[in-house]
Amino acid sequence: MQDIKAKNILKLDLREVHDATTDFLIICEGDSNTQVRAITDNIRKRVKTELSMIPNHVEGSTNAHWILLDYFETIVHVFHKEARAFYSLETLWSDAVVTEYDVL
Repeated sequence: MQDIKAKNILKLDLREVHDATTDFLIICEGDSNTQVRAITDNIRKRVKTELSMIPNHVEGSTNAHWILLDYFETIVHVFHKEARAFYSLETLWSDAVVTEYDVL
């Protein structure tokens, strides 16, 4: 994500949150639909190359306002800035342990 200048990168650890459907959520944002696609493409490429995994499910690729990559134990959300503010997943999962990552 940092390779493609993703912003506001968070990891939410949901392992201790009751009724969570995954262990981790990773959330970031891009400034444009093109950047959202580029971030997502980079994630898919690196995870496939480095971990030999492909996502179980992908949603949102058509309009690229919010793309979701489901890797079972980890779900990655790549948002356009306005979509992220609207859905505010960090607020929905406020019980999670949050790790913030700096932009390189």
